[in-house]
Amino acid sequence: MKKINLPKASALTSPNPVTLVCCEKPDGTTNLATVSWWTYLSFNPSMICYAMAKTSYSGEMVRANKKVILTIPGSKIADAVVGCGSTTGRNTEKITKFHVEMQKLEGSAIEVPLHSRVAIQCTLKNFIEVGDHYLYICNVDEVYGNEEEEALFAWNGYSEIRPAK
Repeated sequence: MKKINLPKASALTSPNPVTLVCCEKPDGTTNLATVSWWTYLSFNPSMICYAMAKTSYSGEMVRANKKVILTIPGSKIADAVVGCGSTTGRNTEKITKFHVEMQKLEGSAIEVPLHSRVAIQCTLKNFIEVGDHYLYICNVDEVYGNEEEEALFAWNGYSEIRPAK
C-alpha cells in the first residue's frame, strides 16, 4: 500500500451513500442540501448522524428549528441532487430551480422529494464541531420508505451521482 489523502480514500471506497437534508426555512418553505456523510448510530433508541460544512445554510436552519428530514433520493432526481449540492439555499430556491416535485409527510411542515426511497424524520439532539464540519446527532421520530424508488450513491469521490447498478 502507499500513502494517500482522505479525498482519494473516498474515491476508493465508492459508492458512498447520498442523502438530501430537508429543512424548514424562515419563510416556512423547504430547503434541500446534498450530503454524503451520514450513518445509522443506534436502533434502540433510533438515532442517525450526518455531517455538514460549518458554513451550510441548511445546518443553520436545523440548529435553529431542531427538525430535519434526511431522504435517500431516487434516481429520477439525480441531476437535482447534484444541483442541490452545488448551490446554497441562502439565496436560491432550489426546489423551483431544479424542478423537484415535493410531498408532505404526516406531522411535519418540512416537505420531501416525491422521488425518495427513504425519508427519516428527526429531531436534532446535539451537534459537535468536527474540523470544518458539524456532526449532527439526531433522534429518529418516524421513517418512511418506497421500495419502488432506486437509491442514488456518490461515486469517484462524490464527483458522480448515480444508482449502484
